[in-house]
Amino acid sequence: MSLTFINPESLGAPRGYSNGVVAGPLSRLLFIAGQVGWDEQQQIVSDDLVEQFDRALANLIAIVNEAGEGPDRIARLVIYVTDKNEYRDRMKEIGERYRARMGKHFPAMVLVEVAGVLEDRAKIEIEATAVL
Repeated sequence: MSLTFINPESLGAPRGYSNGVVAGPLSRLLFIAGQVGWDEQQQIVSDDLVEQFDRALANLIAIVNEAGEGPDRIARLVIYVTDKNEYRDRMKEIGERYRARMGKHFPAMVLVEVAGVLEDRAKIEIEATAVL
């Protein structure tokens, strides 16, 4: 099983993500529900966006690990934020936390600003698809 990252030159060099990911030839998909920045007691760890991002990503990776794989098997991330300007303003810090957990593995990604997520204090929710 392998992942091939697709980044056509005509789209320019992506920064921190891949435009497409091909999985094959024999693969299983793990669809990961949206993860927020909460702990084992399902309490939001902080009101800080970067702390919530870090914990949500850690929670997502824990699910991939439980399935017997590592974060390099993540093929797609969908990141929902309640304030894209705050996310944009904190991108350097978020990028540092991302690389600490994911290294230089950049799956296909999308960032979507939403009015809110189910957990009232959550500023971010991340869902993913991994290829096992």
